[in-house]
Amino acid sequence: MRRPVARNLTVLAVSAAVVVSVGAAAPPPAAQSTGGGKTPLAVGYGGAVSSVDPDASAAGIEVLRNGGNAVDAAVATAAALGVTEPYSAGVGGGGYFVYYDAKSRTVRTIDGRETAPLTADKNLFTENGKPLAFADVVSSGLSVGTPGTPATWQTALDRWGSKRLVSVLKPAERLARDGFTVDETFRSQTASNETRFRYFPDTAELFLPGGELPVVGSTFKNPDLARTYAELGRKGVDALYHGRLGRDIVDTVNKPPVDPASGWNARPGDLSAKDLAAYRTKVQAPTRTSYRGLGVYSMAPSSSGGTTVGEALNILERTDLSKAGKAKYLHRFIEASRIAFADRGRWVGDPAFEDVPTEELLSQRFADSRECLIKDDAVLTSPVAPGDPRHPQRCDSGGTAAPTTYEGDSTTHLTVADKWGNVVAYTLTIEQTGGSGITVPGRGFILNNELTDFSFAPANPAVHDPNLPGPGKRPRSSMSPTIVLDRHHQPVVALGSPGGATIITTVLQTLTGFVDRGLPLVDAIAAPRASQRNAAQTELEPGLYDNAGLRKQLEAIGHSFKVNPEIGAATGVQRLPGGKWLAAAETVRRGGGSAMVVRPVR
Repeated sequence: MRRPVARNLTVLAVSAAVVVSVGAAAPPPAAQSTGGGKTPLAVGYGGAVSSVDPDASAAGIEVLRNGGNAVDAAVATAAALGVTEPYSAGVGGGGYFVYYDAKSRTVRTIDGRETAPLTADKNLFTENGKPLAFADVVSSGLSVGTPGTPATWQTALDRWGSKRLVSVLKPAERLARDGFTVDETFRSQTASNETRFRYFPDTAELFLPGGELPVVGSTFKNPDLARTYAELGRKGVDALYHGRLGRDIVDTVNKPPVDPASGWNARPGDLSAKDLAAYRTKVQAPTRTSYRGLGVYSMAPSSSGGTTVGEALNILERTDLSKAGKAKYLHRFIEASRIAFADRGRWVGDPAFEDVPTEELLSQRFADSRECLIKDDAVLTSPVAPGDPRHPQRCDSGGTAAPTTYEGDSTTHLTVADKWGNVVAYTLTIEQTGGSGITVPGRGFILNNELTDFSFAPANPAVHDPNLPGPGKRPRSSMSPTIVLDRHHQPVVALGSPGGATIITTVLQTLTGFVDRGLPLVDAIAAPRASQRNAAQTELEPGLYDNAGLRKQLEAIGHSFKVNPEIGAATGVQRLPGGKWLAAAETVRRGGGSAMVVRPVR
């Protein structure tokens, strides 16, 4: 039986509707700017946008102020992030779009994940019978999947938007043409990619102006990208999937324009015009699980985000986290994450190729059969073996374990709400920070290296791996854009994060901090994070690792930890009484995020 809604949920009447406000009875006071025009908290009317970047959030707000809805604003924000966050997202990537429709009170989703070439097979990343090293693949045409982002934008606008693509791309086109101010995050991300960017003359010319790292405070312009956006607006996304832009992408993937003097072996890909023409987004039902009386909606496979966050929440359902001490809360959170990742690794892949038991993974019966593995005085040994969601056995640990494979830690997330009550949570990516490192000549954007999210070889040769490459197959993702509804199907909160496989633990920890621990949304986002992904050690941010007393309590029962300086970079929006919205973003991570509303109030 389900537990009742946690006692820290305050039900507030709003007109004829009912909204669940989780945490403090009132929003926290206005937060201080994080620098560079970034403010991590905003409250007001008319809609809200939260992203990692102030120019991108402003693009979304501009569209909302001009009468656009949440979908229009989300596409505008995403396009602007392609300018200011080009190492995390853009035309050359893909992502997942979750939409709440206020009129029908339903959640719908778009799978805009990149796909492998139609010629790919399970040996895509093997050479001479052995798996290639990640470093040999990341900066190559071999790692590039068919981009899904432009198709995602057009699908969202066609189905739920109110404006045309040419209109919502205008703010980003202007931003690319006129430029944005370089901050320390942009410079440091460029610096960390400098060596491989120099392999590719077009990338070096664009992102290392004059052969040097961009200077903090300088203006960075990308006229090629401005022209690309203008072309997409004028011709539509057919310019990519059936036109000259697509041919430029194919040529670049199949013959990467590498500097011969670099000595870099940029392995060619095998992308074709047929791959682009065959690409389709998938409009599909979300995952859904019930937690503390709330409906939690997210992405179904090909992403593992919805099933893994959902399973972990179901495992935690039987523990009253609102009353648990810090050590018990973290212990339970870590163990639920460990188990959910074990099951993800065995069962989740592209459902067009794999028989993914999505419904069974999200069943409370399966979660209960796994929850009983957790002990308060001991720690499970990783890698934990998966259970069988189709035939749950109590405390079953007899399967064959497989370690969690690597995923790049870039990506970006945006969250939008409008005055009508529509909400979007959208996570998009080019995979690794800096993607493949390959810029399409004259086009102003970097191509993804998304195919590295496939397993290069079976994670465990004794077990079927659902995430091996295949023709036209989508690699498994961890992206977890999430929208939470109350019992009346009204939005409570929406959120998501970048961070590779740590996306799942970031979303899970933020949700439990908000729902169970009573943290205001901006504090739940800012709280120091832990991430356990069925590994021997749990990663802790310094804010937790340096808490010697708490860490020793957990180590005493068997936990082992290592430091991760930064996990994720979440954004979210929360529905407040009286038609108000609260937007929240990071206070420090990635230099802090940018939360904005159309008409602010204190």
